[in-house]
Amino acid sequence: MAAAASLVSYSSGSGSDSEKDDEPRLSHLKPLPASSGVLRVVDSAPAVAVKENVDVGLHLDPAVKEVQFNPTYDTLFAPELGPNNPFKTQQMAAPRNMLSGYAEPAHINDFMFEQQRRTFATYGYALDPSLDIQQTSTKYIGSVDDAEKNQGLTVFETGQKKTEKRRKVKGSDASDIDGFLGPWAKYIDEKDVAKPSEEEQKELDEITAKRQKRGKQEDDKPADEKTILHGSAVRLFPLSGHLLLSCSMDCKIKLWEVYNERRCLRTFIGHSKAVRDICFNNAGTQFLSAAYDRYLKLWDSETGQCISRFTNRKVPYCVKFNPDEDKQNLFVAGMSDKKIVQWDIRSGEIVQEYDRHLGAVNTITFVDENRRFVSTSDDKSLRVWEWYVPCLFTLLQLWKCKYKIGAFADMKIS
Repeated sequence: MAAAASLVSYSSGSGSDSEKDDEPRLSHLKPLPASSGVLRVVDSAPAVAVKENVDVGLHLDPAVKEVQFNPTYDTLFAPELGPNNPFKTQQMAAPRNMLSGYAEPAHINDFMFEQQRRTFATYGYALDPSLDIQQTSTKYIGSVDDAEKNQGLTVFETGQKKTEKRRKVKGSDASDIDGFLGPWAKYIDEKDVAKPSEEEQKELDEITAKRQKRGKQEDDKPADEKTILHGSAVRLFPLSGHLLLSCSMDCKIKLWEVYNERRCLRTFIGHSKAVRDICFNNAGTQFLSAAYDRYLKLWDSETGQCISRFTNRKVPYCVKFNPDEDKQNLFVAGMSDKKIVQWDIRSGEIVQEYDRHLGAVNTITFVDENRRFVSTSDDKSLRVWEWYVPCLFTLLQLWKCKYKIGAFADMKIS
């Protein structure tokens, strides 16, 4: 009551000058009679008209996977609240319940699924799975024309009319010995002779004419010219050069006459495979042959007899006598196993091996008054060796010698 009375006294007009200045602003408030004793209630939050009614319903967060209450259909499918993200594409804004999109749950019988799958694989069409099975209208996907032609038949159905069985000539009576045919009877509509039509006969005549013409051309065509190389190595007789020794891929070694009639004087047969290399001794009375049958053989040039055989079970690629007169009993051979092997003819034993190459040895050449020899190999290197010493002789040492050898001007030692 005291608060109401003070409010009344405030609005009565008594007070200081400042209160008189505020009087016009409070003129709309009418004082209550003091004798009435009625308290006026002022509403500090009046009703405000809004543009839309505030929705007081429950809203679901789309990210929540578990619902704690039983929502209505309108609540489940209500639009999402809040402003739209302007940076989302149409595909990102589309509703989806899995990473790749929105999958609607559906149930289909296993038999129906397998039936439509096999029908599509066989005929190229199947029922549209997006339509309800209870609908009377049917729609197909795939080859719609074939579906209409086959009237929607599946692989487990058949709508084709049964074809009539071909009839055979009568002859099933076993009592008729002469006329009984049994299961070998022919069909009534079977033709014994298949005569081609006019178009087929014309095409056959053209094919026959072409074949006959081609056969004549093949008969008149000359034979193909070709050549086969038999020679592997050729060596002249030492000193005189009046004889020529050759080896070839036909496993033979022949001695030829260089002058006069150039006859083949002798053929040496003893290797089972192609002969790779040959080498005379200084006098020409003997020669060595190296073949792919893994044998090195010593021959007598005059009598043609095989004097000795040497092998280390590897293929010899080249062979050389030592040119010194006092070392005619020694020879070296480059082998396929990257080694150079030195033999003694008198004992038939291996007396030295030179092993530094990384590939098969192809050639051997004696230099520096036969104190050293050079070898070439498939490893693309040249190597200079000390005779009877299995060590390499460097190119710098060779240049320091007093002998000039022009063949080594461009040689590279790897």
